Amino acid sequence: MIIKILQGTAEASAAEGLTVVIDVFRAFSTACYLFNAGIEVIYPVEKVEDAVALKQQLPNALLLGERHEKKVPGFDFGNSPTHIAPLDLKGKSLIMTTSSGTRGIYNATGASQIITGSFVNADSIVAYIRREAPEVVSLLCMGYEGHTPTQEDTFLAQYVAARLEEKEVDFEAMKLALRSGDGARLLDPANAEWSPASDFELCLHLNRFDFVLKLTQMDGINALQPVAI
Repeated sequence: MIIKILQGTAEASAAEGLTVVIDVFRAFSTACYLFNAGIEVIYPVEKVEDAVALKQQLPNALLLGERHEKKVPGFDFGNSPTHIAPLDLKGKSLIMTTSSGTRGIYNATGASQIITGSFVNADSIVAYIRREAPEVVSLLCMGYEGHTPTQEDTFLAQYVAARLEEKEVDFEAMKLALRSGDGARLLDPANAEWSPASDFELCLHLNRFDFVLKLTQMDGINALQPVAI
């Protein structure tokens, strides 16, 4: 198995094989909490205007959107697992657009299949890759707004790669580094309105969920749905 670690939209076109689009802080962590809250399907879109247009086709769908880490005005939710975790969203669908994660899905044009990446389901991602046994795995780290590499996304890529190679991983050391490094922005009280400090712990709750989120098609529309592991 060849494992490629790629960074941002600049390298997304080089993704091939089974591709894990990684966005730890916070899109694909939030997405897992959305399904845990009862959402039936997430429609990821690249642009805010794409989300608004799709809402016209799917008027009952909720809207989740983030730009510069803040909620898109007029949308139902921003990109915070803290705000999602206590909700009952059973039976609902949701359209999602974020600065990094959903952009990665649309830029990984050479992938044979796409799943999302976060620490909250990291070992399920590893198990899924082992089950699929692809020749090539691409770990696409979307970083900050798709262009600046971040520790959290690179750490997850390193975690998955190490586990696939049956190597030990010191997750607690990663978490400690994030607390004073790229994760510090989540702990900054100035950002609490759109990024509560509790998002840090929720996004780094290792292996909280036993499913992966796989990109599929529903009525010709890109959709994320959980696959149990």
